Amino acid sequence: MSLNGIFKHLISTCVVFPYKIKYFLLRLYKKKAKNIFSIYLIRPHPIVSLPMKNPPILSQLLATKADKNTFTNPLLSEGADPWCFYKDGFYYYTHTTAHNITLWKTTCISKLVSAEKIIIYTPATTGLCSKNLWAPEIHFLQDKWYIYFAADCGDNNNHRMWVLENESPDPMIGNWKMKGKLLTPQDKWCIDGTIFEHKQQLYFLWSGWHGNLNGQQNIYIAKMKNPWTIQGKRTILSSPQLAWETIGPLKDAINPPHVKVNEGPVILRNENKLYLIYSASGCWTDFYALGMLTASADCNPMLPASWVKTAEPVFKQSKQNKVYSTGHCSFFKSPDGIEDYILYHAKSIKNDGCGRTKAPRAQKFIWNEDGSPNFGIPVKAGERLNLPSNTII
Repeated sequence: MSLNGIFKHLISTCVVFPYKIKYFLLRLYKKKAKNIFSIYLIRPHPIVSLPMKNPPILSQLLATKADKNTFTNPLLSEGADPWCFYKDGFYYYTHTTAHNITLWKTTCISKLVSAEKIIIYTPATTGLCSKNLWAPEIHFLQDKWYIYFAADCGDNNNHRMWVLENESPDPMIGNWKMKGKLLTPQDKWCIDGTIFEHKQQLYFLWSGWHGNLNGQQNIYIAKMKNPWTIQGKRTILSSPQLAWETIGPLKDAINPPHVKVNEGPVILRNENKLYLIYSASGCWTDFYALGMLTASADCNPMLPASWVKTAEPVFKQSKQNKVYSTGHCSFFKSPDGIEDYILYHAKSIKNDGCGRTKAPRAQKFIWNEDGSPNFGIPVKAGERLNLPSNTII
């Protein structure tokens, strides 16, 4: 039997050959026959031979398969305060650009680089809502799309929440209308607003000041009359009191020398519990981390006594993986609704302040036996992770 015949017989008839051995044999065969490279079926069916002038090596073949079914962090080169909302087979994603509101649409959250995106709102050059647009969130409420974001006139002391509305089924088209300023009780400084529904009642959560001076950010809650109107009083649910929540030294002429921070609230539900996940310590530090309040699903969320604070951060920097300043998160499920993912921003460079190196990252998380979330540790940049189950690539 010729050398060609030996290789064909050996590769096509040995059903149990591992891929690596088969490709090794094929590469040996390539050396003997430079202009022919054959890929064979695993089953002992008739041989399929494909001539290839520049055949891929094993690592390339395996990498191609891996690339198709996995992703790596970060998802974009920059993007603080990432948020996404999944509806009808699409992820709608946004993050802080500071100067406008940009919206991405994709079936695969790891493909943001190539995803469709549009600028849905550009502010006027002057005015109370013209500068420092922070932490936009998109929600679908009462058959309409809403985006909540913070903005000011160029003076941080004037940061307030604002609301956009779109009646189109697809938020990438239609008209985004400015509903106006979302007036919070006492009209104090506020950022990082989010909305959730509990027992057919809408609630608004945000980070704000007690008075008119910077120095401490608390998490507040209030009831809503509709998606753009708050009613009643505000209640403090969380203040930065634990040591890991109060890291925030500043060295500039504008701000106080130290700021304690609770911000970026978001609600996560599981079984019979509500989890309020928030960010603590200064975002300009490497110690920015996630904290958690827990309440019963039967609770009155307006009552501080309904919530119990976890003593330690539930997600924080990993010096080993070189991931710092992990915070301001949101959550999404895989397209089939089976897997849960956390979306957050982090930096790969230490002591980089609130610079433009914050980038969106995502990773799967699990649930503890008591029903609470287990976010694990932030994975290193470049580490391959499986795509969310049933993702359309």
